[in-house]
Amino acid sequence: MQLASLPSLHNYHTPATSKRQENRMFLHFIFCIFVQCDVKPQELKPNNIFLLAGQSNMAGRGGVYNDTKTNLLEWDGQVPPQCTSTPNILTLYLNQTWGIASEPLHKEIDNSKTCGVGPGMPFSNQILAKRPNFGVIGLVPCAVGGTKIEEWQKGTILYNQLVGRAKVARESTSGNIGALLWYQGESDCGEQDSMLYKGRLEKFFNDVRQDLQSPDLPIILVVISAGEGNFLRNVRDAQLNINLKNVVRVDAMGLTLLPDHLHLDTKSAVSIGQELADSFLNNFGQ
Repeated sequence: MQLASLPSLHNYHTPATSKRQENRMFLHFIFCIFVQCDVKPQELKPNNIFLLAGQSNMAGRGGVYNDTKTNLLEWDGQVPPQCTSTPNILTLYLNQTWGIASEPLHKEIDNSKTCGVGPGMPFSNQILAKRPNFGVIGLVPCAVGGTKIEEWQKGTILYNQLVGRAKVARESTSGNIGALLWYQGESDCGEQDSMLYKGRLEKFFNDVRQDLQSPDLPIILVVISAGEGNFLRNVRDAQLNINLKNVVRVDAMGLTLLPDHLHLDTKSAVSIGQELADSFLNNFGQ
């Protein structure tokens, strides 16, 4: 039987000094192989689809560190239990096929950066823990690190990729799109961009809904807690004052960051993922 596409591990290095850590990664990789062997390709169809979009904190930087020997960013390979792979959590690969989701979830989409743990897997596991009969979840990773909101406007590469992957996901299954999870804004904390942020974000949300022919598409927005610039407050205010139907928020303020003071660490990525899940279930999960 032909296996579903397997996530590549060759770009993610474990520290040579940690044999135990290397073993954990190997066992996780073997687990993914056996999971996919036990599931027939025709069974890899989700019932509930979630779009993951934005920039690096949605793509995931948990566990990413600077290797002082190589001066390169590496992922530590540590997968917390809240991010465990399961046949009930699928991902839409870059080749537009479904497969078992695993960390780093965005490694194919945000492929010019080093990805780590993000909110997508803990979001999914939290939903399944609270609603065991929820059905198979299909995640559609679309986030790309370092992107501004203007790069997500209708007609751009990122916008077209998001809408295109969303349509493929919906058409390839009998499932509906449950929500768009959006975590972006850190790159818009300059003075001019921050002033234009609210209008650009609202237009983006409206355009996505229109092009997906889903005017009431639930959107869960993460209010950012850090940014590249001096106008973080402007972006937060814009996010807190979006006034569109079926747009709800979770706030990242107070979560712990990596030493770069910009990206969520693994613990916080798990936390915000679980908050996103709780928000979805409380607001749209009836």
